[in-house]
Amino acid sequence: MATREIYLLSESSVKVEEVKEEPVDKTEDYCWDSNAIAESSLAFHQSIKEESDNDFDPLAACSGSASAATIKPELISCSPDGEFPSHVTTYCSEKPWCSICEKNFGEKGILTIHKCSHTGEKPFQCSICGKSFSRKGHLDTHMRTHSAEKLFQCSLCEMSFGEIGNFTIHMRTHSEDKPFQCSVCGKGFRRNQYLRMHTRSHTGEKPFLCSICGKNFSSRGLLHRHIRTHTGEKPFQCSVCEKNFSLKVNLNRHMRTHTGEKPFECSICEKNFRTNGNYHSHMRMHTGVKAFQCPICQKSFSIKGNLYKHMPTHTGEKPFQCSLCEKSFSVKQSLNTHMRTHTGEKPFQCCICEKGFSVKGNLEKHMPTHTGERPFQCSLCEKSFSVKQSLHTHMRTHTGEKPFQCSMCDKSFSVKGNLDKHMPTHTGEKAFQCSLCEKSFSVKQSLHTHLRTHTGEKPFQCSICGKSFTVKGNLDKHMRTHTE
Repeated sequence: MATREIYLLSESSVKVEEVKEEPVDKTEDYCWDSNAIAESSLAFHQSIKEESDNDFDPLAACSGSASAATIKPELISCSPDGEFPSHVTTYCSEKPWCSICEKNFGEKGILTIHKCSHTGEKPFQCSICGKSFSRKGHLDTHMRTHSAEKLFQCSLCEMSFGEIGNFTIHMRTHSEDKPFQCSVCGKGFRRNQYLRMHTRSHTGEKPFLCSICGKNFSSRGLLHRHIRTHTGEKPFQCSVCEKNFSLKVNLNRHMRTHTGEKPFECSICEKNFRTNGNYHSHMRMHTGVKAFQCPICQKSFSIKGNLYKHMPTHTGEKPFQCSLCEKSFSVKQSLNTHMRTHTGEKPFQCCICEKGFSVKGNLEKHMPTHTGERPFQCSLCEKSFSVKQSLHTHMRTHTGEKPFQCSMCDKSFSVKGNLDKHMPTHTGEKAFQCSLCEKSFSVKQSLHTHLRTHTGEKPFQCSICGKSFTVKGNLDKHMRTHTE
């Protein structure tokens, strides 16, 4: 006959008693479900019942219906492996709670993990890269990034995952399953985390505070991104050209410039795009939607970036200054483009003739010189253009609109370039000098035209007789000799 030590707890002491165990007859009815409890655990459970009075019902405790008040301290017994009191505590006693945020937890271990979110403590460190984690499970998941172990493979697209949670979320991309729904607007999400972040767009809650500038954010991820604007950190590096990025999504976009991948296709004209943003901007050309409106003059734009460029026309603000010539710009992109006039960089290259351009728009204007394509047609005079901006400029010849006004003499122009040419008439400035004869010009385009007198270049050719010209205006005049 075996004996077992029973730990009887009281408020003042702990008594240890030996209880004799009779062999258990397996033919008798089990007190608990025979499939859920081992034979030795059953014998232990029965011994507890013999020691307890009628007020304590372990079955009631197991079902969660007993309260702490019905259980006498001296009758709460624990098994040698400590499983039973933990189980009873889960249902019958007060849950451990965080003294900082007063949140309750089912187990003390979970409370300990939770406290790390307040203290910032990360006791589990990766032995390879030194990265630290607040939970061991997170460390185990991270270790797979070093071993490249991916146990969960999608049967539809063969994509693999190191964590079953990520695998489950991925499978919803095939089924369009979005089980987490917003109770305010009804929008569905694949992850509960995304729903929580979305809910803050309704409540306005921004619980994540930047310790440097005091700005608040609705998600921890947005805070981490923002912190890099202070630190200048760019942890994501291109494996081809070694360019660094502060955001992984920017690196992914950049990689397509090397691979040529354009995964976003327009269902109307079948044009492809590298980024989702460019695709959506393009779709507005078909729909005519202009979702971004200026709060001052109510002018609308199809692209948010164009609204940002427009706003300084009201304020006159030009916060971006060139460090070499002190010229100022209202938009950072304009400064970046301007810097290429100093560096000579021409990153946009024609794939046919390999001619380089400092501005992407100039490359787009150049491409139709090879194809002859003019897809943008005027609805009033049926004149066609290779570039949409040229069509917009042309339309002003019909409407008489002259949106570019000189700040000195109030003279207006339909094209910004003409305003730029006009301004030196007030200042007398001639900033563009020929390197061969030292002749100076107030407009850069005039310098380019002048240089052809040295090189002999005549890029404008008549399509009928083949005669060439150094200036497009001269070609236009010549063409009339064929039509008259």
